[in-house]
Amino acid sequence: MTVKMLVFDYRETEHKYFKNNNFENFDIKFFDFSLNEETVKKLENDDLEHTYVISVFINSLLTQNVLDKFKNLRIVATRSTGHDNINTKACMNRNISVVNVQKYGETAVAEFTMGLIISLVRKLPQGFLSVREGNFEGKSFVGRDLKALTLGIVGTGAIGASVCKLANAFGMKILAYDLTPRVELTEKYGVKYTTLEAMIMNSDIITLHLPYTGDNYHMFSKHQFDLMKKNSYFINVSRGELVDNLHLKENLENGKLLGVALDVVACESPCDACIKMAKNLEISSLECLRESEIIKELISMPNVIITPHMAYESQDAIDYILDTTFDSIKDCINGGNKNRII
Repeated sequence: MTVKMLVFDYRETEHKYFKNNNFENFDIKFFDFSLNEETVKKLENDDLEHTYVISVFINSLLTQNVLDKFKNLRIVATRSTGHDNINTKACMNRNISVVNVQKYGETAVAEFTMGLIISLVRKLPQGFLSVREGNFEGKSFVGRDLKALTLGIVGTGAIGASVCKLANAFGMKILAYDLTPRVELTEKYGVKYTTLEAMIMNSDIITLHLPYTGDNYHMFSKHQFDLMKKNSYFINVSRGELVDNLHLKENLENGKLLGVALDVVACESPCDACIKMAKNLEISSLECLRESEIIKELISMPNVIITPHMAYESQDAIDYILDTTFDSIKDCINGGNKNRII
């Protein structure tokens, strides 16, 4: 049996993996665009009639209308942990299995997070811009020793736990908030679990490491930013929907926040896919466009670092994601439940 599979959101960084691996019994087609209600119209009838597996990333939006276009679809494999962009109810009704990737990027994202922390606290972006403009005077860029600061970690899953390990190596005091505290992190790295509000009020740096569930939309909004310490830092490398960027920007402008680093934002640009995602989340497309304008303003600030969702982009992490994806697909075809959501 040859399994017909379509891979969407196909990126340059994934080419090496597929070139170096043999996928016997798989007939795979690659598309560099995301799958949504507009792009599904580009597919050939043969793809819609005979595709057994589709693989996507978080940029794709799998509504019921999209899923219904595929007549013999049996597996949706998302190359991510989050799956809120997939209508899982529609998949259940069609007996379509959904598999994801757990714990990917725990090393890559944790190291990236520490890089952002150092960049903010030691004012690396400001120093770089100063030198580029011909000014080699460094006295304006006084930072802090990390061991003098308290790090607040929201979410201590695989990635959050790795951040705890690295922060402990720098001698930082670590506060954490998680619905399920992990005793081993307290024993190994001195992590102290607190309420969310207590963590916010007592941390010099806050970093987010939890999935987006829909229930935690704008988990960090006006109230949470009002609670933060003056001259603190904020980092988000998990999901953009967790943060109300309007109030984040206000606290940057009034000087309460010394620096912000975002690897993810809810609406990176006012594009069709972003607007469709906004509608799916029952947020007006106009609001999504306003979000994009806020991001443009944040980009212009010298104490803000915004990167293009690249925290997990190490070749090791990419290989792990793809290995896990194909292991899960093969297991599912054979009747197993490895990494199955439904």
